[in-house]
Amino acid sequence: MFDSIGWVEILIIVIAGLFILGPERLPSAAAWLGKTVRQVREYATGAREQLKQEMGPEFESLRKPLEDLRELRNFDPKRAVTKHLFDDPEPTTKSNGYPTPSTPPAAEQRPLAPGERPPYDPDAT
Repeated sequence: MFDSIGWVEILIIVIAGLFILGPERLPSAAAWLGKTVRQVREYATGAREQLKQEMGPEFESLRKPLEDLRELRNFDPKRAVTKHLFDDPEPTTKSNGYPTPSTPPAAEQRPLAPGERPPYDPDAT
């Protein structure tokens, strides 16, 4: 539950609670918060166990797509684009399974000489 909250954040919350609630009410508020979190965890565990008992083996087939969605939550588009642009070699097959056509080497381009007109393609305009 506290995977993403560090000690610095907890310290800031405690100091803010000390200023908001005061030193006399802070311990009782912390105890109430602890009991509430524990009770919510017990409810969630009980609900999960009840679902597991009622659904039987179908519960595991339901959990698989949810775990896949959880993996998507950690998706980093910048890392994926970088991987596909720089790390992957050029694929030899298309997504449909057919081999990619080999591209002929591009004609070597040279700079235009002074006064030389650029090539013109009337079909392209």
